[in-house]
Amino acid sequence: MRLRKQELGDRNLVGARVEAARKKKGMKQKELLAQLQVNGVDMNASGLSKLEGQIRFVTDVELVALADILEVSVDFLLGRASQ
Repeated sequence: MRLRKQELGDRNLVGARVEAARKKKGMKQKELLAQLQVNGVDMNASGLSKLEGQIRFVTDVELVALADILEVSVDFLLGRASQ
């Protein structure tokens, strides 16, 4: 497992929760990327890494797809509800 080289950013609220939910499901980033593409969200490995690191913004389409794939609510990803 590689460690994050950069500190967490401040461009989104969901990154840390996406990473935690992904790891809780035992998913690798590659698996999440594949599921995103199946759901019509075109994102590369760098984009997902930056999203989880809170370095890039998240679109509404990405947010909904992530919630569906990770089987959590959008409110959970936004920090408005516990899982």
